[in-house]
Formats: sequence, C-alpha cells, structure tokens
Amino acid sequence: MTDPDNSEGALVLFSGGQDSTVSLSWALTRFPRVETVGFEYGQRHGIEMTVRPRIRERLVALDPKWKTRLGEDHVVNIDSLGAISETSLTRNVQIEMTTSGLPSTFVPGRNLIFFAFAGAVAYRRGLRHMVAGMCETDYSGYPDCRDDTIKAMQLALGLGMDRRFVIHTPLMWIDKAATFELAERIGGKPLAEIVIEETHSCYMGDRAHKHEWGYGCGECPACQLRASGYEKYKAGARK
Repeated sequence: MTDPDNSEGALVLFSGGQDSTVSLSWALTRFPRVETVGFEYGQRHGIEMTVRPRIRERLVALDPKWKTRLGEDHVVNIDSLGAISETSLTRNVQIEMTTSGLPSTFVPGRNLIFFAFAGAVAYRRGLRHMVAGMCETDYSGYPDCRDDTIKAMQLALGLGMDRRFVIHTPLMWIDKAATFELAERIGGKPLAEIVIEETHSCYMGDRAHKHEWGYGCGECPACQLRASGYEKYKAGARK
C-alpha cells in the first residue's frame, strides 16, 4: 500500500555486502523512513541473503533513531536472471577475464533489472528516493555500476512510471578504504565492526574462513578488493 507520508523516505538496495550495508547506514542518517530490498537471482554466493536480517538487527541497535526509521524489508525472487546468465556468479565455473574484456562475474543486465524491480517496490510504497552501493572507483569494470548508467536509470524510471525518483549512490567516487572510513564516521567503531563481522562480499560464498577484514575465501576478486581496501584503511588509521 502506498503511504503518502513516505514520499521523502528511501528504499535501499541491500544485498548484505559491505557497500550496501554502508549505504543503508548512510540512508538511516538522512531519511525519516528507510526500507530495504534484496534480490534472489540464483547467485552462487546466496549466503549474502542469509546475513541480511542479522545486519539489520545490529544496525538498529546502534542508534534509537535508526530503530524508528528502519522499516520493512522486501525480498524479490528473480531466479530467471540466474537461469539465463552464464556467469561465474550464477554457475559453478572459474572466475576469469572474458573476450569481452569484462570478468566472468559480470551478470549482464543485473543492476538494470534490480533498479526496475526496486522502482516498482518504491512506487508501491510511496518512496521517492532509492539508495544503492554502486561505485566507479573500486569495481571490476561492470558497465551497470557506472555513474552514467545510474543517471540513465533514474531518468528511465521517472519517465516510465510518471513519478520523480532520485537515486543516490554515496559510494560512487570513493574506494574500499574510504568505504571503511565512511562506516566509522557514520557509526564509529561499532559500525565498522558490523561491516567486518556480519557483511558478506566473497563471490564463493565462503563463511568458513575469517580474516581481519571479514569472512571469505581470500582469493576471489571481491575478497582481494576488500582485503586491500582494509589494509589501506588500517594504514591510514595508524598515521
């Protein structure tokens, strides 16, 4: 049901990863009402969906305002995306660079589809703002993470639904180290600890191996990016 009082609220595309968790925290400091949406698409690292409720619980325990602001969580099943995608994130195949120049972890159309469904949820819930963790600074060359793509999606959603949406990407121009730093600025050490302990980035879905920067296989591109970002973050903190 659409709630007209939600118009200045936000819907956060929340996967359970580092970037989306920091983006959710960012939204909780800015909007009076925040809801979340996650997507089941047959992803190999489906564990990311499992960690989401725990992250939400721990976030609202950090600040009484956040507890009153955080609203419903929506989970959208789009298994058909995984069924038509021959990628390392939707099949048990090796992660490698492809002839297109993109890594095999690129799921064509994924973020475009996510935004289309998120827009439909936001429309139904009366939420004007959407928040997502896409980033051009630390990414694998995914074209659907680019700022131009996000701006185009904002325009398309507004035209297609005849309602003005605003898409926020607070991490677009910062690297992983700065994302750790942003978490600490928003919620201090407790929030940084939640990001390390609870969020999941590993493409292999590995929650058996614990590192200083969090859980993961330590070998996939997502783990390597997170690990190098954490090292840079810690080095900056020691200065």
